Amino acid sequence: MAYIYRFAALLVLLSATAGFSSAMKIELPPLKANISLNISNSVNKNIILNYSLSVNKNNINLNIVWYGKFTPIQRSAIVDFIRSINYTETAAKGPSVASWWKTTEKYKDGASTIVVGKQLLLEDYPLGKSLKDPHLKALSSKLSGGGVGSLTAVLTAKDVTVEGFCTNRCGSHGSKSSSVDGGAYVWVGNPEKQCPGYCARPFHQPLNGPHSPPLIAPNGDVGVDGMIIHLATLLANTATNTFKSGNVNGGDQEPASYCVDRFGSGAYPGYAGRVLVDKTTGASYNALGLAGKKYLLPAMWDPQAGECRTLV
Repeated sequence: MAYIYRFAALLVLLSATAGFSSAMKIELPPLKANISLNISNSVNKNIILNYSLSVNKNNINLNIVWYGKFTPIQRSAIVDFIRSINYTETAAKGPSVASWWKTTEKYKDGASTIVVGKQLLLEDYPLGKSLKDPHLKALSSKLSGGGVGSLTAVLTAKDVTVEGFCTNRCGSHGSKSSSVDGGAYVWVGNPEKQCPGYCARPFHQPLNGPHSPPLIAPNGDVGVDGMIIHLATLLANTATNTFKSGNVNGGDQEPASYCVDRFGSGAYPGYAGRVLVDKTTGASYNALGLAGKKYLLPAMWDPQAGECRTLV
């Protein structure tokens, strides 16, 4: 039985890799690239770590695989969020993406920077529209670069189903290979069609439990703004959790996952907290980014203050 299972697993992995041979690949050039990195641990929507990776996290070169169809506006919103992490000029104008990221400096390994590396568009679904974890791992290996411990974000479109998506996770992070030096990946899916009430809160009414009226998404896209929340969560967890050193109070939860669904002061289950509102669009946000972009980012556990710290 064990032999059959291993043989079946091998076939899945081979089919995942082979599927790229006929795929239309559009590789975009990197923006600015500092090369080098570090990473850690795997996490589901609210919870748990499975392992750690050995990494040097001072400079994170983040490659992106776009699986399925994303519009240029959707891609721009996500890429500008990533580029905003180290864009400190907005800090003087109010709470910013960069000031949100600074909380990661309070963890054991100190400050880290993230730069956008290579991007790959796979708009013709070379592995189909129903993916499992081996497919995500195969996709994460399609872009090289970034040196030892490189990080790849695999982002799946709204019509792609992924094992566990919408039932117990909105994204995950893990190792690209069995080697600790093989790099890591994060995956986030677009929940717009499949589960906005689970993975796009607070921009959609939750499936159950107490709730306030949904907030207006700052980029006008419930699915993509939901993706940004979970991408932010996973990047923060990855950057702070080398050897599980960032686990909250020595437990199993990571810094951003521990503070799930908290976006402003006074937050409680069903209420996102007091956040900023754009006077023109009515959209809710708590962080400024590049090019005037606005984002709603989750609270992060502050190890020095001993609490979930929000930007507003």
